[in-house]
Amino acid sequence: MNRQTHTARKRLSLALVIALAAPGLALAQDASPQSMEARIAQLEQLVQGLKSELEAQKAAMAAQPPAPAPLPAGTQPIQASTISPAANPGTKFSYGGFIKLDAMVTDTSDGEIADGSAGRLFYLPSATPVGGADEDSADLDMHAQFSRFWFSADTEVNGKKVKGYIEADLFGNANGNEQSTNTYGLTIRHAYVSWDKWLAGQTWSNFQDVAALPDAVDFVGPTEGTIFVRQAQLRYTNGPWSVSLENPETTVSPFLAGARISSDDNSVPDATLRYLHKADWGHFTVAGLARQLRYETATTSESDTGFAISVSGKWNLGANDDLRYMVSTGSGIGRYLGFGLGSDAMQEADGSLDALDGYGYFVAWRHAFNPKLRGNLFYSAASFDNDIGLTGGGVTKSASSLHANLIYSPLPKIDIGAELIYGDREIESGLDGDLRRLHLHVKYNF
Repeated sequence: MNRQTHTARKRLSLALVIALAAPGLALAQDASPQSMEARIAQLEQLVQGLKSELEAQKAAMAAQPPAPAPLPAGTQPIQASTISPAANPGTKFSYGGFIKLDAMVTDTSDGEIADGSAGRLFYLPSATPVGGADEDSADLDMHAQFSRFWFSADTEVNGKKVKGYIEADLFGNANGNEQSTNTYGLTIRHAYVSWDKWLAGQTWSNFQDVAALPDAVDFVGPTEGTIFVRQAQLRYTNGPWSVSLENPETTVSPFLAGARISSDDNSVPDATLRYLHKADWGHFTVAGLARQLRYETATTSESDTGFAISVSGKWNLGANDDLRYMVSTGSGIGRYLGFGLGSDAMQEADGSLDALDGYGYFVAWRHAFNPKLRGNLFYSAASFDNDIGLTGGGVTKSASSLHANLIYSPLPKIDIGAELIYGDREIESGLDGDLRRLHLHVKYNF
């Protein structure tokens, strides 16, 4: 019992005793009716005041949150104070992620993927060698760089939901080597705050549909046909509609020369608009992208405009099957499609820019054999309309891949998976190369 409530009850009991004894005391001291009535009125007033005080204390206690359950005997709380004194009152904190071991055996027909490159860690179509010598041997790579953790803080302010979210993995630059430490830097994936219908920070592009991605052992899976970008943005969502202004960047194939240029000369953010429909059968979404393509040198400043559209979704075929798909096309779509498989623009002889047309797609079928075993089969492809008079013959013309996997969950939150991958890349000169890979993983979600 609350100490204040106990004290108030004692005072009330004492007042009642006095009230009952008052007539006798009054008769012993002053037998006049007027004096007795005055004393009784005073005591009644005192009793009413104490009763009001007790009811107020009861109401205050009822409004307080329930006390936490007592800890088991012999245990101590982790800490005596709140986890974050500076947070908004009532903030709820959560933490999660997964630990993942990836192991890949890779064989390529036209040369070896460079050691330490991203293509040795996951399927990256642009890394498939073309025109090289077949080494007639396979490479084995193992790593845990895609292990991930996230932290979230959620509360309500003035009746509006507020969320802070940060997520990282270990896919950063190498700080050690494979000879001894295999040390890698921390990489920020997401870092944003949302309030009601607004979001500000870094997360998936509003042009991307993460919910349509298949259940893959590989980091992405159908990479060629996937819109895949995380970047800083300001987003507004109202019902099924969302619009965003996102960080711009332009990639350019230089005029008949050298490596691709990555330009940070944009002065206008990329703009997206999305419509999303959800139902029991799955979801469907269509998104549009409009962007400025720009590249400056010491003597020139050239720009063009890019537009693209993406349609994607998931269709539940029953309790154990679903189809997932994505189709995207447009001009200046290169940076958003297939991890930058193609450029955004081509540079002409006078330095001006010509937006590059391209398209990509994937389709995936998922089947659950039982609660512990599931499998996925998916195909992905992309193609670009390069003008070889501007780009030369060394740029990617097309790429495609076929994937088949089985994922077994012997225990809750533990996945053991195997995926067979066949990929092909062709450049504008007509040369092509293919990749064959067996990708295994062990993944524990927490």
